[in-house]
This record gives sequence, structure tokens and C-alpha cells, in this order.
Amino acid sequence: MRWLFLALAVWGAIHPMYYFLQWFGTNGFDLMGMVDAWHVNPASSGLVWDLTIAAVALTVWVIWETVRERDWLRLLAIPATFCIGVSCGLPLYLFLRLRTG
Repeated sequence: MRWLFLALAVWGAIHPMYYFLQWFGTNGFDLMGMVDAWHVNPASSGLVWDLTIAAVALTVWVIWETVRERDWLRLLAIPATFCIGVSCGLPLYLFLRLRTG
């Protein structure tokens, strides 16, 4: 199961990044333009807020369990979540959480 989570984390990093890089290729490295594009209609705004709330919930969980278990490597899931996406951060966290030793 652990390796499945790692595969999902890699997929969750590569697949969305493919679309982000296409967007940057067309529009330049304009982060505010990308944020504006995310809010082009109520459906996409709802999805953005859904993912934002999920990212915050995941971050709280990661911090809580990291402090409790003193397994600091798990904190890697936080930058993965906010720099790439929940599709990478969540399975990466589950991969790190299931490692032994």
C-alpha cells in the first residue's frame, strides 16, 4: 500500500504540473493571472475553495501528527501540498506515515 501512495504522489505532482506548465507557456509566469483564471466562474471558484480547505485540513493533520510522533520528515507533505497540490501532498504524507523505522 505504501508504494501505491508514492505512485499516487508522483502522479499527483506530474499530471497537474503538465497543465500548469502549458498555462505558463501560453500566459507567461503570471501567478495572479493563474489565480484569476481559477475564479473564472462559480464552479471553478467552488473547486478552488474545496481544495484550499482540504489543503488547510491536511496541514493541520500533518502538523498535529508530526509533533505527536516526532517524525519530522512528514512535514515534507506541507510544501508539496501548497507548491504542487493536494493531489501530491496527501499521498506523499500517507507514504511517509506508513514507513517503518
